[in-house]
Amino acid sequence: MASRKGAVKFKGSPVDLAGSEVKVGDKAPDFKCLKGLDAVTLADTPAKARLFSVVPSLDTPVCSTQTKRFEDAIKGLGDKVASYTISLDLPFAQKRFCGAENVASMQTLSDVHDHSFGKNWGVLLEGLPLPLLTRAVFVVDKSGKVTHAEYVAEVTSEPNYETAIAALKAAA
Repeated sequence: MASRKGAVKFKGSPVDLAGSEVKVGDKAPDFKCLKGLDAVTLADTPAKARLFSVVPSLDTPVCSTQTKRFEDAIKGLGDKVASYTISLDLPFAQKRFCGAENVASMQTLSDVHDHSFGKNWGVLLEGLPLPLLTRAVFVVDKSGKVTHAEYVAEVTSEPNYETAIAALKAAA
């Protein structure tokens, strides 16, 4: 598997990412994540505009903020879109977080099993003592084409919410 050397920074230090960079215009790569204890693939997501918000762990302040900001932003879009937060957190921790934070629109997907989302979407951080995904945001249209891709340069920084939501609205 390809490795992108120093693709992002984690607390100021360059870190490598496993997998190829996903770019606007690419066909969305497949994955196999867990939603609860059920396996979910790209084909299992609805054929409509989809937001994939990737975070290292919901138990950190920036990841919590990111998930809640997207939760608030998509409420007005209703059934026009599907939205997901992907992390390596266990499904039980994701469920606990969503319940405690009243997150209902953003669905959570756990890539803890085989890191296929991380590898296929080029967001798996390499060389850390604990496997984590880098912070990124993707929008995929109803035909499965990537219309927005942001790999946040510093993992501890927030993404550009406005650009991502504008891309999601355009794809809807």
